[in-house]
Amino acid sequence: MSNRTESDTGANTPAARLQHLFENHRLTPTQRRIAHCMVRRAADVPFLSSVELAELAGVSQPSVTRFAVALGFDGYPALRRHLREVTPAEPADAGSLNEYQQAVEAEIENLRHLAQLLADPAPVERAGRLLAGSRPLLVLGLRAAASQAYGFSYFASKVHPDVRLLDEGGSTLADRVDAAVHSGATALLCFALPRHPKEVVDALAYAKSAGLTVVTVADSAFTPVARHSDLLLPAAVGEGLAFDTACSPMLLGRVLLEAMCDNLPDAQARLEEFDVRAAERGLFAE
Repeated sequence: MSNRTESDTGANTPAARLQHLFENHRLTPTQRRIAHCMVRRAADVPFLSSVELAELAGVSQPSVTRFAVALGFDGYPALRRHLREVTPAEPADAGSLNEYQQAVEAEIENLRHLAQLLADPAPVERAGRLLAGSRPLLVLGLRAAASQAYGFSYFASKVHPDVRLLDEGGSTLADRVDAAVHSGATALLCFALPRHPKEVVDALAYAKSAGLTVVTVADSAFTPVARHSDLLLPAAVGEGLAFDTACSPMLLGRVLLEAMCDNLPDAQARLEEFDVRAAERGLFAE
C-alpha cells in the first residue's frame, strides 16, 4: 500500500487546489476559460485583481465576478481572500529574464506540474491498457496537434500491430472511424491543443457515438473536448511566444507510449526485431 501523503502526490500544489475548487461545478465556456487561466497562473492568481485576471483570460471583468459567484463566493474579492488563505505563496518574479528565457521558464514550470500530476500513475496506467487493447488503435490530432499525433503514431507503430493516424479533417474522417470500428477498434487517443478546431470536438462526439473509448491529451481539463472524453489527461502548453509551445503534451505522449508498452507482451521483441532489420538495411548513420 502506498504511503504517499497528499503533498507527495502533488495534490497540495496551488494548481491542484484550484482544480479541486472547480470540481463539481457546471461552468460555462467563458468560465472554463477563466478556470483554465487560473490553473495556469496558480501561483499568481491570489495577487491578481479581477481586471488583471479578466485581461489574462481574455474575458470581461463582470465575467470574472460571475465566475466567483458561480463557485459559491460573494464576489471576486472573497474568492481571492480564499485563495490567499489556502495558497500562502509569493507571486513569481521574472527578474531580469528576457522574453525568450521567460518562455523557457514557463515551460519548465509546465513540466513540473505534469510531474506532480504523474505522482498518481493510475490514469496513465488505465490509458495504457485501453490503448494496448485496441486493435486497431486510432490516434487523432488536427492542426496544431497534428505533430503530436504523428509523433505518437510513429513510435507506437513499432510496438502496436495496427496504429491508424487521423491527422486530416474533412468528411472522410468519420468514414475512417467507422472502418476502424468495423475492424475491431475499441479506443481512440486524441491530442487536443489550442486553438481547438470544431472538427476535433465533432470527431470525438462521433467516435463516442460509434462506441469508442476516448483518451485525450489536452492543454486543460476545461477544454471543449472534455465532455467527449472518457479519460482526459491534462498537459499545459506555453503561451509566452507568438505560437504556443507543447513540451508537456509531447512528454505526456511518450509517457503514454511507455504505459502502452507495459501492456503489450511482445513490445520488446518487436523493438529488437526492428533493430535487427534496421541494421541489415543500414537504415541509420552510425
